Amino acid sequence: MTYNDRFIRACKKETVDQLPVWYMRQAGRYDPDYRKIKEKYSLLEICQQPELAAEVTLMPVHKLGVDAAILYSDIMNPVASIGIDFDIVANVGPVIHNPIRSVADVERLKPFDAEGDLGHVLETIRILDRELKVPLITFVGAPFTIASYLIEGRPSKTYIRTKTMMYETPEIWFALMDKLGDMVIEYLRAQVKHGSKAFQMFDSWVGSLSPRDFQLYVLPTIERIFASVADLDVPKIYFPGVSSGELLPLLHNVKADVIGLDWRVSIAEGRRRLGEKFAVQGNLDPFILTGPMDIIQREAAHIIDQGVQEPGYIFNLGHGLFPEASLDKLKQLTEYVHTYSREALAKR
Repeated sequence: MTYNDRFIRACKKETVDQLPVWYMRQAGRYDPDYRKIKEKYSLLEICQQPELAAEVTLMPVHKLGVDAAILYSDIMNPVASIGIDFDIVANVGPVIHNPIRSVADVERLKPFDAEGDLGHVLETIRILDRELKVPLITFVGAPFTIASYLIEGRPSKTYIRTKTMMYETPEIWFALMDKLGDMVIEYLRAQVKHGSKAFQMFDSWVGSLSPRDFQLYVLPTIERIFASVADLDVPKIYFPGVSSGELLPLLHNVKADVIGLDWRVSIAEGRRRLGEKFAVQGNLDPFILTGPMDIIQREAAHIIDQGVQEPGYIFNLGHGLFPEASLDKLKQLTEYVHTYSREALAKR
């Protein structure tokens, strides 16, 4: 089997014969075989076993026929290295046992050590680099999204503690952003060193901010991170999460190659807001997958018709797969995107 580089070419806005496809959370709970593994091991326990984490990463590549693999890991993995004590609690998410609430809490955070503390993750990347015939995407959590967990102590719908810190004690907020930014930069460098072929920064919850607050409190750190890794010769993706369409016009100085869009803004409108600099990725509403296949294909075709208008488009969801998603429908969707887009591109 030859190496499939469609995803890399699309990230670079090069010509492809059909659109590349991958799905956020494509290695996850919708897969019955994965659920069997989760009966024995927690998420963090899987991550600590490189062979097992590699096996889970490979599952959707083999079963769905996607054009890229995304590392099985968690955005919280690196924070243990800087001194955060946390668990991933079922049906809750990250629960922090020593949340960040003061300048002293920020000052006690340790320097990040990717090689020393996350050797198991880096070994998983090396295994996958040897075995994959499609590119491996690795990832990090963006500083705002990580900070929201560290400050709130668990997932939040209001982000009240996070926003209070931003507004009342900006000196603490920016000190935390600096430390998390340094952590992200080193982690991305380690991932690429050990075999990552692209990376994505997930900023899942930054859409909770107004454009002005994003510009003041978060964007400088995002720009610093991407500028600091600009020398890495791999595609770089920034996904500003859900409800982030109003933030897109502010991203022009971010040295990323691809911007991920959620389903609340169309591909055409997303491109307009971003300008001509970036490739784009997205943006099927994942919950469309609850519908019949003809509806799924209709919505996918609508997105593809916009995507093929310009080079630089990767088909994906507008957010991660949910546990009730159908593996069979995902396989059919992947085949449909390949077939429909091949025909659409041939007509251009």
